[in-house]
Amino acid sequence: MTHWFHRNPLKATAPVSFNYYGVAAGPPASKICNDLRTSRARLLELFTDLSCNPEMMKNAADSYFSLLQGFINSLDESTQESKLRYIQNFKWTDTLQGHVPSAQQDAVFELISMGFNVALWYTKYASRLAGKENITEDEAKEVHRSLKIAAGIFKHLKESHIPKLITPAEKGRDLEARLIEAYIIQCQAEAQEVTIARAIELKHAPGLIAALAYETANFYQKADHTLSSLEPAYSAKWRKYLHLKMCFYTAYAYCYHGQTLLASDKCGEAIRSLQEAEKLYAKAEALCKEYGETKGPGPTVKPSGHLFFRKLGNLVKNTLEKCQRENGFIYFQKIPTEAPQLELKANYGLVEPVPFEFPPTSAHWTPETLAAFDLTKRPKDDGAKPKPDEEVKPVKEPDIKPQKDTGCYLS
Repeated sequence: MTHWFHRNPLKATAPVSFNYYGVAAGPPASKICNDLRTSRARLLELFTDLSCNPEMMKNAADSYFSLLQGFINSLDESTQESKLRYIQNFKWTDTLQGHVPSAQQDAVFELISMGFNVALWYTKYASRLAGKENITEDEAKEVHRSLKIAAGIFKHLKESHIPKLITPAEKGRDLEARLIEAYIIQCQAEAQEVTIARAIELKHAPGLIAALAYETANFYQKADHTLSSLEPAYSAKWRKYLHLKMCFYTAYAYCYHGQTLLASDKCGEAIRSLQEAEKLYAKAEALCKEYGETKGPGPTVKPSGHLFFRKLGNLVKNTLEKCQRENGFIYFQKIPTEAPQLELKANYGLVEPVPFEFPPTSAHWTPETLAAFDLTKRPKDDGAKPKPDEEVKPVKEPDIKPQKDTGCYLS
């Protein structure tokens, strides 16, 4: 499997002490605060730990989120919110906006922001795994599943939690509808890339591969369109990636559609389909160069040099030459001036996000524990509120270089 995926940086956050002197009285309340502090720190550490796997990530995330739920939901499972929801100010950067964070005094904002980073971790884990040499079938399945899990987390945040925020997300911030929708669609498209690679490896019918490639190109086009109204200063590089992948997989679709036409003795149409694939491949190659030259969040690489890209170029060239030879010897068919219309619908292999739910409130939260937090003892002058323009240090992500001949670059 030779894939290359664009990745935006992880979100960074300011440290949170969960120290509520005078407010949290007694051992149970102090233990909850200590557990929140340590489980949050542990989860943040795992985001950049190369030895972390999905099981470790899920356990650490569940541990923190189950404790954080006590700051959000009432213990009697009513629709009321916890009295602690607005006790703490949280700061998070956004994947496209540099080091100046968004800040909200709302535990729901923390739940969503940390959940967003967990989803980003799954996408980066998938990229890292896809970059291994001689990837096994089980590892390919894990790449596929990780991308579907990430899509499911993003979708759950968008539908069930972002609407609960008191302060709506600003334009261009991660929690804004356009950005989170683009992340969902990109995860689905990349998971389908794995499906396509598997279908090619198992020598499935060219018609199925063409349909999957066409559906995948449509996903990338949809994601690009979702970002079209954002400022180019921070969205241009990401959009170049989505656009080049759209051209790349449309070229794939025309290439395999050409094989289907040839098998049906429609050699003239097959040649025209392959010519269209050749044209789109050249366009994707030009976009690869533009991507490498565009400033913005994401890795600085030359995608056109990667094996996943070069393999398609050779396939298009060889298939077109075969069609031309056969037309010159056998068919003598006229080549249409218009490219064939791709009206392909895949009946198999389409990716849906894996449904996601946050864990229930930790059993450590009891009515007695909650009662031990006395909000009347909060300092009247809350000087702990951070300045909105204060920078947060970026996450130091591991510098992972592609292994030999894999064609993958991982951020």
